[in-house]
Amino acid sequence: MKRALFITFEGGEGTGKSTQAALLAERLRQIGRQVVVTREPGGSADADAIRQLLVTGETGRWSATGEILLNYAARESHLRETIKPALVNGAIVICDRFADSTRAYQGYAGDGDADLIEQLDFKIVGATQPDLTIIFDLDPRVGLERAGLRGGDDRFERKGQGFHDRLRQGYLAIASKYADRCEVVDASQNVDEVFASIWQIVAPRIESAQK
Repeated sequence: MKRALFITFEGGEGTGKSTQAALLAERLRQIGRQVVVTREPGGSADADAIRQLLVTGETGRWSATGEILLNYAARESHLRETIKPALVNGAIVICDRFADSTRAYQGYAGDGDADLIEQLDFKIVGATQPDLTIIFDLDPRVGLERAGLRGGDDRFERKGQGFHDRLRQGYLAIASKYADRCEVVDASQNVDEVFASIWQIVAPRIESAQK
């Protein structure tokens, strides 16, 4: 039996992914679909504990290699405890960040070892790749301003402007490299406009999966 859809939302800071994940889940439930919304780093008890190590403290707390290893340790738990069971049970999984975040944050922006990321992805994610990845594209300055308004103390938000500029370019490179599953959405639009763009992308996939 074909598993249900696995949809990931990706993008830099303040791009509105969490808001849109909730809106998409609501729409899918309205049409009778079972939905699980989750996030990374996190998504299981052990992965949430690792999240605290990743997002708190000084910006230089971890090397890029350390962050890669922590992310994949969390991802293994997340897949095992949350994502895979949900997909097997027929739920559509919407994940706010997944492996492309490691490629973008630790790889492109952090100058980490891209080969290490892909080796870990092959071993840990394996066949459970996203069916669809929506990348939220936004000027990093606007995104950081939005992120600042919501409060919090995420160590990645405190990294320099150069980091966030590289991050944006990294996501666009990922969209090009994995064009078969990636769609880029203009996150500078208002909430309703962004959701309309997302639904235009998602709806045909839902219809196709039901056939």
